[in-house]
Amino acid sequence: MTTLPRLRLRDQLTAFFLTRTIINTMYRMVYPFMAVFARGMGVPVGSVAVAVAARSALGLAAPLLGSSADRRGRKRGMLLGLGVFVVGAFVVVVRPSFLVFAAALLLTGAGKIAFDPAMQAHLGDVVGYQRRGQAIALTELGWSLAFLVGVPLMGWIIAHGGWTAPFPWLAALGAAAAFALWRMLPRDSRSESGPLSLRQGLQRIGRHRAALAGLGVGLLASAANESVNIVFGVWLEVSFGLQVVALGAAAAVIGLAELCGEGLVATTADRLGKRRAVAIGLTLNCFACLLLPALGKSVPGALLALFGFYITFEFTLVSIIPLMTELVPEARATLMSGNITALSAGRVLGAAAGLALYSDGLRANALATVLLNLMALALLLTLVRD
Repeated sequence: MTTLPRLRLRDQLTAFFLTRTIINTMYRMVYPFMAVFARGMGVPVGSVAVAVAARSALGLAAPLLGSSADRRGRKRGMLLGLGVFVVGAFVVVVRPSFLVFAAALLLTGAGKIAFDPAMQAHLGDVVGYQRRGQAIALTELGWSLAFLVGVPLMGWIIAHGGWTAPFPWLAALGAAAAFALWRMLPRDSRSESGPLSLRQGLQRIGRHRAALAGLGVGLLASAANESVNIVFGVWLEVSFGLQVVALGAAAAVIGLAELCGEGLVATTADRLGKRRAVAIGLTLNCFACLLLPALGKSVPGALLALFGFYITFEFTLVSIIPLMTELVPEARATLMSGNITALSAGRVLGAAAGLALYSDGLRANALATVLLNLMALALLLTLVRD
């Protein structure tokens, strides 16, 4: 592993953070503006929702894209992801129609799937494990700030220029990020044993018990979160009859909780140890789940409980990433793309279970979340080591 000088690393982390803010703004802006996009294209909202679901399903095939950084190098993997992202954002400018919009979601989603594992593998190559939690967490700020800053900015652009207005900006910013990283990053870092094919990478991971357990932890934690995430909006609406106000406040609370969770990882995970940080996050998330029905008697109490739920989940999720980067160093990008697949599968399972459980009330969802978290905790403590 080559360790970068602090100044050079700081420049790269800044570039990665800004790049992920751009990519994640495109990814997250569809949700609040779904009805706006549907009206602009003259299609039902359900059609846009199907396109979003198709994009989410791409995560199940993440190793096909994300593992390219193990075969061709980290820099090429990142530039490939950004190139696909730019094409995806730009096609809407050329032909603004529903089918092209759906293709844009798939292309920009594929770009994200290619970029993120390559970036995380690069940081695994150049940042010592003792400081890697902070480095990864700083890049993850691009997820929460996309929601807190990027999405509102896109809303302002849409209000002044129509539903297609964000796409040329996102394409231009993506192209600028690609140029900056092309200039900034050194020649590709590769495994000492040479580039790995997808099959070789998957074989290495399949023989590594801790890596498989780590993927299981991510899947279970993601399923636990989604079993509440899928129903909290309905819960707020049914409980308080304040759909617009409550859901708007909840969105701000979730964005702030994500930002705080990432900040906590940056400041504490390396000192605690990544495995211990994940264990603490899972444990605290269990307590936060139990507080949801207890505090959810009023809007302030419900929002406070949701803040606790999302900050502990974000702390858990972001702490998992640096832990995973060290488990199979020779197949880092393949394993990190496998982590995307595990999280995506967890969301699918959690959404299905959450909707079924909610017929018995939020308490059933909270108890299921606790059970899934405890299963993840047992897997972590038994099979995964720092």
